[in-house]
Amino acid sequence: MTDVSHRIVRHDARHEGVEAMSLATNHCFPRHSHDEFGLGLVTFGGQRSWSGRGFVEALPDDLISVNPGEMHDGAPVGRGARGWRMIYLRPEVLGFLAEDQGTGPFEFARPSFADAIAKRLFSELFDALVAPEAEALAIDERMVGLFGHLARSWSASAPRRRDPPPAVARAARKIDDDPTAKASLAELAALAGVSRYQLLRGFARHMGATPHVYLMQRRALLARSLLLSGLSPACVAAQAGFADQSHLTRVFFRHFCMTPARFQAARGAR
Repeated sequence: MTDVSHRIVRHDARHEGVEAMSLATNHCFPRHSHDEFGLGLVTFGGQRSWSGRGFVEALPDDLISVNPGEMHDGAPVGRGARGWRMIYLRPEVLGFLAEDQGTGPFEFARPSFADAIAKRLFSELFDALVAPEAEALAIDERMVGLFGHLARSWSASAPRRRDPPPAVARAARKIDDDPTAKASLAELAALAGVSRYQLLRGFARHMGATPHVYLMQRRALLARSLLLSGLSPACVAAQAGFADQSHLTRVFFRHFCMTPARFQAARGAR
């Protein structure tokens, strides 16, 4: 297949807090995280990735998942492209699971899995989310059916992710609080109360990325939010902590496989 790096469709998902996407690309995504839960179905090709829950090689009809804040990357298996459909859900959308199931907060146990029932339920939910005539009741029924099944089958079997040690948590919180601020490794280490080497190793081990990679990820997410608010890419570059608009474009494309202008145009068209 030829280069399909830009074949990304963001559907008008008819449910607040939910986003549906169709992707076909040979783009290699760097390590990054989402603020949402993500669940996808591979439609062709293969996806190879690293995540905090292990290495993944997902093939057609496999489901792939990611938890909020979980670092992961993504690359095609082989030289060709791969395609998948993806649903992202804000954590509060799945708040009903703890109440309905009588369990703790929901979390995906595996980064990829094969499940014929979940595949069917996923496809039904995806189709309902993108259908212009879909009603809220139909979407809610399919969402409860899918994630109720996943909570019983693929959530309870895995241990919960452990919180990072206090030193790493302090450094990460500093970046989260203001990703536009410039910070040196020495400053972060002093805040964390450890040496620069200890912070670098500990941060990479527990967060899945170095402090700088994590910082760029948070700036990319901030830029995405600012673009959605209607600011121009030039203004976003200045407000999100990038050196200039070209710097924003390079980082944004690596993370989201499209330029800021194209991302904004696609959202405006919706």
